[in-house]
Amino acid sequence: MASVPSVSYSITVRLEVPAGGKAVSQITHVVENAGGIVTALDVNTAGHETLRIDVTIATRDTQHAEAIAGALEQVPDIKIHKVSDRTFLMHLGGKIEMQSKVPLRTRDELSMAYTPGVARVSLAIARNPEDVRRLTIKRNSVAVVTDGSAVLGLGNIGPEAALPVMEGKAALFKRFAGIDAWPICLDTQDTDEIVRTVQILAPAFGGINLEDISAPRCFEVEARLRELLDIPVFHDDQHGTAICVLAALTNALRVVGKDIGDVRITMAGAGAAGSAILKLLKHAGARDLIVCDYRGAVHRGRDDLDDSLRWIAENTNEGGYAGDLRGAVKDADVFIGVSAPGILTGDDIATMNDDAIVFALANPEPEVSPDEAREHAAVVATGRSDYPNQINNVLAFPGVFRGLLDAQADGVTLVMLAAAAKALAEVVTPDELGPNYIVPSVFHPDVSNRVAGAVREAAGGRPRTEL
Repeated sequence: MASVPSVSYSITVRLEVPAGGKAVSQITHVVENAGGIVTALDVNTAGHETLRIDVTIATRDTQHAEAIAGALEQVPDIKIHKVSDRTFLMHLGGKIEMQSKVPLRTRDELSMAYTPGVARVSLAIARNPEDVRRLTIKRNSVAVVTDGSAVLGLGNIGPEAALPVMEGKAALFKRFAGIDAWPICLDTQDTDEIVRTVQILAPAFGGINLEDISAPRCFEVEARLRELLDIPVFHDDQHGTAICVLAALTNALRVVGKDIGDVRITMAGAGAAGSAILKLLKHAGARDLIVCDYRGAVHRGRDDLDDSLRWIAENTNEGGYAGDLRGAVKDADVFIGVSAPGILTGDDIATMNDDAIVFALANPEPEVSPDEAREHAAVVATGRSDYPNQINNVLAFPGVFRGLLDAQADGVTLVMLAAAAKALAEVVTPDELGPNYIVPSVFHPDVSNRVAGAVREAAGGRPRTEL
């Protein structure tokens, strides 16, 4: 797909230019000729002879940014002082911090917050451990845990490189749900070590958000931690994605006038996200599903079925289709991709049923070009922010954890996930609903509260039933 200038690759160039003449218009002309977009121009200092200005420019990628800076350097009478990558500037020193909620201005306040006063609180919790949620940060804290093995679309880049992503996740928890989240980046990819480490860290947290742990290890890590812990364990790559997909599909089906129990759904991707989406879709009433991985359709006759693929084979593809993805897409009503870029074409989408729905969620390049898909499908969604209907996990996980923490839930159930998806779908009103608006903006003020309320209600008084 053709790349366009983006804020993700924006730079700020500090230039010294003559105070008179056409220097400013020259700068804009050079940037635009090089394919960039000037988004801001600020005078930093002014003198009679020269101006020092900061020019902010949206570019396509790092190489494009370097090319634009080089083009500016060639303009006569312009001197470049500094080129700053705005994304890196945002990350300098990290994106989150810890702050005290209580004043520590006097000796009395110090004595109550810490020793000797804190001893009475510790003894109270020792006598009644349930008070830990009432008297400590546990009631509002989540550990965001990764081993760095499957970070975004970058792969196995390790715990240090994963830290900026986990910081970002923690910032989103705070921004959208008021939750204090803490990045925990583990220097091990051994399943036993991960499970044991999270287990012994768990007393300080009200919930565990597993993040960017590669499949199939993520399934075992999550399952074992659920057995060991009395707090919710939620793998966002699986269940956050599943909630958003079900919510979006609910509204997309309303747009085209079809029912989830009657449509044929083809999925590409049988990993963590695909498996979770499948389970939630079946819980919501989907019946006719085929799941494909890189070898083609998953079916009972395959000789490479691990436990996860075996479950998929036993719960989908009743007709035993054994062909490839293109064949599985033919005559389908819905395509959901959580797999790899460019594996389908517009011609493949043309073989789907009328009023088709296409969710091509691979990032940054979807399974099929959204522009090509829109020529043949009634509703198209992606994981990208530059197309309508972005399916983004930020719509789900802050509200889900807000509801879980408020309910003091000890686990996560399919009922809770389905309730979250229903609430998220209902944020889009009937008057707003349309082919280009099936999910709300992540900045919609009702999203987190609605999802939290639905999860809180679903968690109330229910016995613990694991996914």
